[in-house]
Amino acid sequence: MRITGTHFNYFLICHRKLWLFASGINMESTSDLVSEGRLLHETSYPRRSEKYREIELDGIKIDYYDPKDKVVHEIKKSDKHEEAHEWQLKYYLWVLAQNGIEGATGLLEYPKLHKTSEVFLTRPESEAISEMLEQIGKVIHQDFSPDRIKKSQCKNCSYFDFCWSGETLE
Repeated sequence: MRITGTHFNYFLICHRKLWLFASGINMESTSDLVSEGRLLHETSYPRRSEKYREIELDGIKIDYYDPKDKVVHEIKKSDKHEEAHEWQLKYYLWVLAQNGIEGATGLLEYPKLHKTSEVFLTRPESEAISEMLEQIGKVIHQDFSPDRIKKSQCKNCSYFDFCWSGETLE
């Protein structure tokens, strides 16, 4: 199985979510929050698709890549999981580097917050990504789903009803 940016992001947020997604249990299609994120992505920068390219490479899909300046643009709705977003973008930079596109950088954009941050990939982070990919593989190939996490963030997760059906959030 090819590891996508979504796999990488979910690994950093919740191993159960990663396992469910990798096992074909996809709750995003029924989530209003995911739909809102897609709409934000499509409407925030309407002229961007004329200027930048979409790239699909080794399981990742980069919606906006500036080939001239070698910049990956990643749009997110909220900075609630900013660290996971940064690592997802670093994963994209890592895949580009693995395919001979050296020196690419990233811009993590939160249009609703009017916030943008530059993202770079260092050599130690590149090594960490290789290790994370091994760990992702271990989570994905478990026979049973990992335990659910008990965090308040679960309430906004598209898998919330699946994981917490009949339970109270502690």
